[in-house]
Amino acid sequence: MASVFRLLACVALCFAVAVTGAYVTRPEIPTWYATLAKPWWTPPNWLFPVAWNVLYALMALSLWRLWEHARDHAVGADRAIKMFLTQLTLNAAWSPVFFGLHAIRAGLAIIIVLALALFLTIVAAHRVDRPAAWMLFPYLGWILYATSLNAAIAVLN
Repeated sequence: MASVFRLLACVALCFAVAVTGAYVTRPEIPTWYATLAKPWWTPPNWLFPVAWNVLYALMALSLWRLWEHARDHAVGADRAIKMFLTQLTLNAAWSPVFFGLHAIRAGLAIIIVLALALFLTIVAAHRVDRPAAWMLFPYLGWILYATSLNAAIAVLN
């Protein structure tokens, strides 16, 4: 029963960040974001929520696996969970800064630090539970892609 509770808590946490980001982002898509010059590799707007839902689900499963291993790898799991929560905090900060404040360059600074924190999270997670680490690789790929978009938008606007 404790494992189910931990899984639900991880899902709730990750999707709370998702909902918060969507709340700030959604009204800006047809207005402010639509006016920005964007690079040719910008995906269609419908792809973002699809990708993010899959990624947040993988993130929740990854965190749950780390939490499940906390008893076996106390120090390593504790570090991996702290790194995970750090990157999740940076993830939660990006949308309000980029979309909410229209601060493209500040958003770029956040997403660069996020990419680094996520990489370090993967390294820490790999020492505790390899599947938990592997579940974060699609997220890292998406964050690197989003970083390239953010950087291009910063240059173009």
